[in-house]
Amino acid sequence: MSLPKTKITTGFLLFTLLFTGLSRSQAQPSRFSAHKYIKNRDTLNYRFLFPDYDTFRKYPLVVFLHGAGERGNDNDAQLMWGVMNFATDQSMLSHPAFVLAPQCPEKTQWANFTANPANGDIRIAPEPSGTMSLLVQLIHEVIKQNRIDTNRIYITGLSMGGYGTFDAIMRYPDLFAAAVPVCGGGDTSKASRIAHLPIWMFHGADDVVVSPDLSANMTRALFNAGARPGFTLYPEVGHFAWLAAYSDQNMMEWLFRQHK
Repeated sequence: MSLPKTKITTGFLLFTLLFTGLSRSQAQPSRFSAHKYIKNRDTLNYRFLFPDYDTFRKYPLVVFLHGAGERGNDNDAQLMWGVMNFATDQSMLSHPAFVLAPQCPEKTQWANFTANPANGDIRIAPEPSGTMSLLVQLIHEVIKQNRIDTNRIYITGLSMGGYGTFDAIMRYPDLFAAAVPVCGGGDTSKASRIAHLPIWMFHGADDVVVSPDLSANMTRALFNAGARPGFTLYPEVGHFAWLAAYSDQNMMEWLFRQHK
């Protein structure tokens, strides 16, 4: 996969350099248990949050995709940003759910796409990345092993994980019940594939790492395809739009209301 040869590419590199060390040093133990998924000699580290389990109920599953700076193999850095908002006392009481937080290995991506060097327009590649393929296999394994409501599987991610969120729903549009891409981008030419899916996008208006035009363009494409997506553009906010997005109780309430 080749990344955009625009400021988006530069932003990814800067973001990776800036936050790789930060993530490794500051991610802390949590309520998420640590696991490894091994398939055909490929390994995907992941963390997993269990709800207050009732054997007579089924629960939603939230799939969380981290950003570029949290890649690696420590199975910890992916908890650095955003996902812990699903593990607070209040969230676990109000919205009990299984939460799956995989860790993308170094030098790999969730999404597999190319971008137009002139304008950064994204075009999804025919095949998923190896990491995305492994993740989807893991999701199906998690569904088999736990009491998950398959009508309430949600996916969200930030930055590289925002790209990955769009990539996942475009490749597997019938797997998910809703999506929340944060400061990411997707293939606008494939908007009709996901027009049926509830989507709420978030971006910072001053983001110089991932252009907010990518979310704005996707919003227009989805409207043109007959969808009614949500799009929140935060004024005077740069790349850290996820700080507000995952703290937004309206978003949380909206997300957990969605079902197939």
